[in-house]
Amino acid sequence: MHQTPSPCRTQSLPQRLYLLCYTVGKGKFELTNLQGRGQLLRAAALTELALAGLLSAKGGKVARRAANPPGDPFLAEVWHDLPTEKAKHWLQFVHNKAHTAEKPIREQLAATGAITVQHQKRLGLLTVDRVTVNEPQQVLAQQEKVRNTVLRGTDPVTVPVDELTMAVFAAEVEVTSVFTGNELRTHKQAFKALATRYDSVVPGLRKALRDSYLSSRAVGGGWSG
Repeated sequence: MHQTPSPCRTQSLPQRLYLLCYTVGKGKFELTNLQGRGQLLRAAALTELALAGLLSAKGGKVARRAANPPGDPFLAEVWHDLPTEKAKHWLQFVHNKAHTAEKPIREQLAATGAITVQHQKRLGLLTVDRVTVNEPQQVLAQQEKVRNTVLRGTDPVTVPVDELTMAVFAAEVEVTSVFTGNELRTHKQAFKALATRYDSVVPGLRKALRDSYLSSRAVGGGWSG
């Protein structure tokens, strides 16, 4: 299960996927991408834990391996949620705490200066957080890299596992800042090939992410915190 991520990575996979959801042209995180974002961040954390050898995955179930917890607080929180003895299905670890996932990631990114969070009042009552990415060109470059992985039909075996994860997950939760609906339909075979490759690395997690997203979309749910 161990894979080598692409070089020069300074942000965690959950942080990078959070930034991937930013619509640079509009200077904001659009509400259309709110559904599934919490699940996206937790699935990214679970992927990173899998790549670090801190969990075991088999038969659509997952368990925590005996090890020291990761240094990243969000990854550690997700890791501690996992069972230590009897493996359980992925879905609950993607879905149940999705509403708590965004806040710690935003706090991490704000602490490093990657984003600015402004607390604004609407109608003089409701406080809303407006998040601005401070290096939008970097986000655009990452989005383009992820898009090219799919649109150019790149051989999945040659794609670094973190970039593979971003492409597959962005498709599964239909992140509009990365792919249009038409692109998702037109390049279905490319997505399928990438998804198959991801499933060989972390079996069962992608399906749980998709199921969680579809469940939230069906009831009109979307989480941030």
